[in-house]
Amino acid sequence: MKAIVQERFGPPDVLRLADVDPPRIGPGDVMVRMHAAALNPYDWHMLRGDPLAARLTVDVGLTRPKCPVLGIDAAGVVEAVGADVRGLRPGDEVLGFCHGSCAEYARTTPDLLVPKPADLTFEQAAAVPMAAVTALRGIRTVGRVRSGQRVLVNGAGGGVGTFAVQIAAALGAEVTGVCSTRNVELVRSLGAARAVDYTREDFTEPDRRGRYDLVLDNVGNRPLGRLRRVLTPEGTLVANGGGSPGKVFGAMGALLAVLVVNAFVRQQLRVILPAAPAGPTHDDLVAVTALIEAGKLAPVVDRTYTLSDAAEGVRHVEQGHARGKAVVVVQ
Repeated sequence: MKAIVQERFGPPDVLRLADVDPPRIGPGDVMVRMHAAALNPYDWHMLRGDPLAARLTVDVGLTRPKCPVLGIDAAGVVEAVGADVRGLRPGDEVLGFCHGSCAEYARTTPDLLVPKPADLTFEQAAAVPMAAVTALRGIRTVGRVRSGQRVLVNGAGGGVGTFAVQIAAALGAEVTGVCSTRNVELVRSLGAARAVDYTREDFTEPDRRGRYDLVLDNVGNRPLGRLRRVLTPEGTLVANGGGSPGKVFGAMGALLAVLVVNAFVRQQLRVILPAAPAGPTHDDLVAVTALIEAGKLAPVVDRTYTLSDAAEGVRHVEQGHARGKAVVVVQ
């Protein structure tokens, strides 16, 4: 089968289109024939083995990539199921998490898949898993947003941000989205009561509109002290990644600082780690697809790439200015 592979850690240039053997499935596995795979900051972190400290974890690999095929967000059709799998059968259209999704076929487990909403294309469906689940966890699970609260989303025009704005609005919150000039109208169209253009205004300066009950920070480009300034005295900060290539600890260090400071303040300082499907992933996937089917949530696809151009897609995401999601069309 055709797949985008890497044999060593490095920049997008190390990726290549190659013929590899399709994965074999065991009794509890599902084989998915891929139609589309979305790209995430997760992918360039895995590609580069960055930050270096992440190589000590089980998912990355110490000296070479543990998973040589790019991608984890997936949308496609079930090709085959193992003997112990129930609830899925060949021909089912699904979305979810498949390690090595930038390939014609990928293997996963049934708890990481849900039915694809009928109104979504495969490209739109591939944009959902990691970004929407991360946004759901940040806004609802960790942030515990309630109707009537004031929510600020930093990085509102990105993959997680576009979902977070919609989820917070669906929960009845008054949403402010921080984004670039070109994304102001997009963020408003997603349900934000106000869009802040960070090139013209510093959102960490408190103003007459009052403070926020929740700040979801997807960017990590402001000091923790300044983020706390715009929170209510008992408000919640949810930190979600950030950082740039070539660091020893990267965002891991900043997230650790959030947890340390939390022990000494009244405000609730929380972190969310979106990089791997962990926790009640199936329930989260069901929840976000239910919102999509109810018309309360829609993926924003920035650009699409062919499988052979996947490296260019990773480079675009790594630059940090994607509008919604970048998606690789497999077939």
